[in-house]
Amino acid sequence: MAANMYYSSESSDSETAVDTSSLDLSYLMLDADSLAVHLKNSIREQHLQNKDAKHYGLPTTREKPAGGSEGGTRPRTAGDQDIDARISQVSISNMDADLDRDNVHDTITHKLLLQHNMLLTLPFEIIKFSKLRSLDLSSNNLTHVNDFLLQLPELQTLFLHNNSLADDGLPKDMSVLDKLRELNLSGNHLTRVPNQLYEMTGIRYLYLGNNQITEVLPDIKAMQSLQVLNLGGNLLETVPDELGELQQLGSLVLCDNRLRNLPRSISNLTRLRSLLLHKNNLCCLPVGAVKLRGLMELSLRDNPLVTRFVNSCARELMYNPPSLLELAARVIKLKKVEYTYQDLPQTLVTYLSNGQRCVNPKCKGMYFTSCVEHIKFVDFCGMYRVPLMHYLCSSRCSSKTPDYYRALSSESDSEEDEPAARMKRVLLG
Repeated sequence: MAANMYYSSESSDSETAVDTSSLDLSYLMLDADSLAVHLKNSIREQHLQNKDAKHYGLPTTREKPAGGSEGGTRPRTAGDQDIDARISQVSISNMDADLDRDNVHDTITHKLLLQHNMLLTLPFEIIKFSKLRSLDLSSNNLTHVNDFLLQLPELQTLFLHNNSLADDGLPKDMSVLDKLRELNLSGNHLTRVPNQLYEMTGIRYLYLGNNQITEVLPDIKAMQSLQVLNLGGNLLETVPDELGELQQLGSLVLCDNRLRNLPRSISNLTRLRSLLLHKNNLCCLPVGAVKLRGLMELSLRDNPLVTRFVNSCARELMYNPPSLLELAARVIKLKKVEYTYQDLPQTLVTYLSNGQRCVNPKCKGMYFTSCVEHIKFVDFCGMYRVPLMHYLCSSRCSSKTPDYYRALSSESDSEEDEPAARMKRVLLG
C-alpha cells in the first residue's frame, strides 16, 4: 500500500507561534518493517529536496563542451541521460549508507502520526526524528515501548492509548524525557500506575483510564505539575490521601471504579474545576467537598448516594473507642501541655502534629486516629438528599448540634447558602 506521506504546516496558538511540520502515516495498516521503509523514504526525500549533490561529493552540473558556441549547449544524448541516472543512483546509495550509519536525521518533522497501524514494536528509525515534539502511536498492537524512544529529547506529547501495554511495557527511566508534558496510556493492560511515571515531575496531563489499575501509590504526590489526571474505568477501591497534595490539579477523573469513599484531603485541591465520580460505590462525600469553591463540574450519577442510601453503608459507620494513645494525645493538645523534641520520640511528635479539629464548630475537641464518622444529609433542589461525611471527636457532638453543616460556611448569611447552591448547579448539570 502506498504511504500517504505529507508535511503540513501547523500554527501554534502560543504567543510565539512557530510552524511545525507533520508526517502522517496513520491508518495504513503498516507493521514495524514496513513503517521503517516509509520513514527512511521520508528522510531521504527530505534531504534530496534540501541538500544538493555537492553535500555528498557528487557533481551537479557538467561543464560546457569544448568548442561549443558561446552561450549555447549541445543536444543531450542518451549517454547524458545514462550519466544522470547513474549519478542519481550513487546519490541515493550514499544517502542510504548515511542513514544506516545514523548520520542523517530529520530536523523538520515535529509531529509524527502513526496511529491505527499494526505495530507490535517500534522501528529504530523513529530516533532519527530528533526534533520530534509529538508522537502518536495509539490504536496499534504495542506490547512494549523500546528504550530508544528515550533518545527523542524534544518530545512533549506521547499518545500510547489503545494498545496492549502491560506494567513492564514502558522504558525503565522515563524521567530523561524532561520536556514531556502529556502522556496518554488509556486503554491498555496496566494493573498499577507504572513506578517510573511517579518520577516524571513535569507531566501536566496524564491519562490512565480504561486499564485494570487497582492501586495508586502515595508517590503520586511528587507529580506536582499535574493539571489533569484521568483514572476512570479502572478497579480502584481507594485513592491515597496524597492525592490532595496535587495543588495544580484542575480536573480529576475517578469515574467507573469501585470507590466507597474519598480522602478528606480532596478539599485541599483548591484549583479543581472538574471532578467526575459517577459509576462508583460512593455512599457519601467528605464534608470538605463543599469547600471546593472553584468546582464547575461534579458528576455523581450511578452511586448509592444519589440513587439510594444503602443501609449496609450506614451500618459500617461504627464508633471505635479511642485508644490510650489517642486519649493522651488529646489531653496534651487540648491542655496545651508543653513538650520538646527531646522529651518525646519522633514518632510521637509526628503523631501529635497530625491532630484534626472536630467539624462541629461548637466543640473545642479534636481527634487523631479515632473519630466518629457521621452522615449529614444535604437537600439539593428537592430532588436528591446527598450525604456528606463528617468526622467528629465524640458521638455526643452529632446529637447536641445537628445543624453544624451551615456553620461551616463563611461569615455572612448569603455566603452560608453559597456552597449548597453551587453544588446544586454542578450536581444536576
